[in-house]
Amino acid sequence: MLRERLAELVSKASGGDLAAADVLAADCSLPALGLNSLAYLRLIDMVETEFGCDVDLDGGYLDTLDGLAGHIAAHTGGDGDADGHGDTGGQRR
Repeated sequence: MLRERLAELVSKASGGDLAAADVLAADCSLPALGLNSLAYLRLIDMVETEFGCDVDLDGGYLDTLDGLAGHIAAHTGGDGDADGHGDTGGQRR
């Protein structure tokens, strides 16, 4: 459920330019999907507010949905996956 929630936040941060379903299905980086620097700042603010963990602007984990999910999971005690079993469905972390 974390990946799905993050995909929703990415969509919101992009002003709706990116659909959450497209973010979840993508096999590329968030910048390759079209997430720009302003949207990244919005996303970071939303993630820090919702999950209560710091997000470093220079963190390499920001490039992918799975990287961001892994960072959040590591700092909040969650799994970072959709089903709670640690499997990311072949997606990069």
